[in-house]
Amino acid sequence: MAATLEGMTGPTATDRAALLPGTPLADAVVRLIRPVESPSVFNHSIRSYLFARMAAARLALVAGRDYDDDLLFAACAMHDLGVAPRSSDGPRGQRFEVEGADRAAEFLIGRGVPPADADQVWLAIALHTSPGIAERRGALCVLVREGVALDFGGPLGTDHVDAVDDEQADVIHTAYPRLDMVRSLVDAIVAHAARNPGCAPRYAVPGELLREREAFGRTRLEHACRTSRWGN
Repeated sequence: MAATLEGMTGPTATDRAALLPGTPLADAVVRLIRPVESPSVFNHSIRSYLFARMAAARLALVAGRDYDDDLLFAACAMHDLGVAPRSSDGPRGQRFEVEGADRAAEFLIGRGVPPADADQVWLAIALHTSPGIAERRGALCVLVREGVALDFGGPLGTDHVDAVDDEQADVIHTAYPRLDMVRSLVDAIVAHAARNPGCAPRYAVPGELLREREAFGRTRLEHACRTSRWGN
């Protein structure tokens, strides 16, 4: 994957909002997730990284000093890997955040990433739905949580939704359209949660989304996102 948007030469500062790392590890992560995630969930995963970088700037966190950009991309891009189909043994009976963290760490170690770095990614993915905890576990956890929250436009409680101006948002959403993201992602989480009681523990995000869908046909998250900054 090139580090510039397709067909773009000499990107402006605003256009750079949608640039990806273009490193061998980032390219390998994209090759892993693109075939197994829906286009909507894939785009959400990439936007989460782009928004996480903007949150980093707002928080005065600097790549190379406070966090590793390759690890940030890996964690954001693979944070929903747990809802993607497996090629072999199916779901492992874990909530999707933990299954995704396991799969991401296994992939990174297989690519030669040091176990300590893979464990940072594991923690950031496993905690990305845990407000009040993720923020206490280091810069990578903070940025993944903020990037994901920013892509929901406000309902997940980010304090930095205004870190993205309208022009930057337009560039990002043109490159990676939303495609009814909230419904698509909730569909995937609910489908995973319904496979095994261990995937849907009570009061955890997947368990509550499953129960709300079963009881009401639509989750509170879907309802809240209808009036969020980006919509559904």
